[in-house]
Amino acid sequence: MKWSLNELHRYSEEPLHFKSTFDLKASLMKRFPNEVLDAQAMDVEGYVSYDDGDATVTAHVQGQITVPSTRSLTPVKLPLDFDYSETYTAEESHLSRYDDQEVVFLLPHDHQTIDFDESLLENIFEQIPTRVLTPDEQSKDQLPSGKGWSVTEEVTDDHQETNHVDPRFAKLKNLFPDQDTDD
Repeated sequence: MKWSLNELHRYSEEPLHFKSTFDLKASLMKRFPNEVLDAQAMDVEGYVSYDDGDATVTAHVQGQITVPSTRSLTPVKLPLDFDYSETYTAEESHLSRYDDQEVVFLLPHDHQTIDFDESLLENIFEQIPTRVLTPDEQSKDQLPSGKGWSVTEEVTDDHQETNHVDPRFAKLKNLFPDQDTDD
């Protein structure tokens, strides 16, 4: 689904409503082959509003993708149910209308078209958490191990200062005594 800013001009009074099912499996798996193993059809409902040269797309997405577990690479079904909003403009001067928290894209003057499928792909990908575990991995809270090896989690306090000096640099400590950091 694509819209040009020129054709969206007629929706300045009343937004364009859309409701559709998108089969993005092939596109998701081609674009993100290591992150997306499978995808169900996505139900999407939303609006496109046009205001003084800018178009805002607001959409609600529901569906399911299958991603690998970040621990074992076992496939995990990940339900999706999220909203997003993006604004598109062709005028750089319009960017000052929006806060830093708003997602605004500057379209090139020679190609003022919104590619909704591409936007949808990117927003689905952004919904994948950095840590994905199977239900079994979540309940056991046991890290993988094998013959002669095991994974351990080392918890460190990044704010804790240590006085550990690398022995290779210990002799350099006395090189500049007036710049001692132990104030």
